[in-house]
Amino acid sequence: MTETVLLVGGGGREHAIARTLDDGDCDLYACAGNRNPGIARIAQGFEALDTTNTSAVTSYAEEVGATLAVIGPEAPLQAGVADALSDAGVFPFGPSAEGARIETDKAYQRRFMREHDISGCPEFETFEDTEEACEYIDSSTIDLAVKPAGLTGGKGVKVIGDQVNREEAKAYLREEEYDRIVLEERFVGEEFTVQGLVANGSLRVTPAVQDHKRAYEGDEGPNTGGMGSYSAAGLELPFMGEEEYREAVGILDETVAALGEYTGVLYGQFMLTADGVKVIEYNARFGDPEAMNTLPTMNSDFLDVLVAAREGEELPQLSFAPRATVCKYAVPDGYPVDPQGGTLIEVDEESVARAATENGDAALFYASVDDRDEGIYTTTSRAFAVVGIAGTIAEAEAIAENALNEADEGVRIRHDIGTEQLVQSRIDHMGELRGE
Repeated sequence: MTETVLLVGGGGREHAIARTLDDGDCDLYACAGNRNPGIARIAQGFEALDTTNTSAVTSYAEEVGATLAVIGPEAPLQAGVADALSDAGVFPFGPSAEGARIETDKAYQRRFMREHDISGCPEFETFEDTEEACEYIDSSTIDLAVKPAGLTGGKGVKVIGDQVNREEAKAYLREEEYDRIVLEERFVGEEFTVQGLVANGSLRVTPAVQDHKRAYEGDEGPNTGGMGSYSAAGLELPFMGEEEYREAVGILDETVAALGEYTGVLYGQFMLTADGVKVIEYNARFGDPEAMNTLPTMNSDFLDVLVAAREGEELPQLSFAPRATVCKYAVPDGYPVDPQGGTLIEVDEESVARAATENGDAALFYASVDDRDEGIYTTTSRAFAVVGIAGTIAEAEAIAENALNEADEGVRIRHDIGTEQLVQSRIDHMGELRGE
């Protein structure tokens, strides 16, 4: 039987998922708040709708006869889209609203880790009163990560001693007036991500990826949703060893066991410290940009994973090509503080195709753009990404850079992502922390 898959979401992550599903034996339909031109070319139908509107999503799923659904972003998961699809008889690869709390409620996330004695959990306290949180900041003898408990698109966390001082942290909390706040010990080290596919109690993991949140080169500026990322040709990144990768996978194993019934992606954002691997946070979906590093190198059929999840079977083992990847995002001028949306841009797909070499490839992923009759316009979020894929990180980075040579005015790129200098700085940093 040919499966009919509904893809929920219209970003770069979802474009990567669509391409992966396009390789399988399925009919693909998609819905999103923005018309992603890359997804629209692949899908047999594309519906513009609010993906947090459970009735609208389920109605479209029923209209196209969907047998499976993949939910990309976190907001529909929080809204209960997976629950509504399941009730309508469409199997969702994505957790219920309750399961997604592992991402959508950071206070719950930390209490869950403490309750189940999951490794890598920091010391933390949660607050519902801003002034009590400010008093805790004053009394604490260690640097803290300041986190709103709810979703912030990767932009709400402030780190004392890195991004802000204590007075600035308190001013931030008072200005934003968050309902609930998490204050936890600051980890020092190198961040990395391991994404896992989960269903029926089984976990299948993917290669480690390092995302770059800061807006500007040299890791300067405010946090963003992610300016780009890189992965190596193996499971580990250059600054870590096999044992440290396995330590992160062990934490995911503990988490899956504690979650019980959970279906979808479990993304662990970790910090490799001098004292081992620590958990920064979990996400309940593929990362963006990390999906664009992971999915293009996956040899396994993603559709097989979805079907096994639905049928209550153990998930198939995953296989990945021994290829490194470097992803670089093009974002609107002014992003993330004052993004200039509504700018007509020209995305040179031929330039991306020409960047491929005898030993490597280039892939273009559209993200948050407005595809109109007269052309492609920026929104206030990330516009498109280019991924270089090759035998080494350096080769992949060169391909990505060549592909972006013709990037149009109106967008900005972090050119340092994946460069030998930046990767070596990560290696040197971990060496210093280990006392090497």
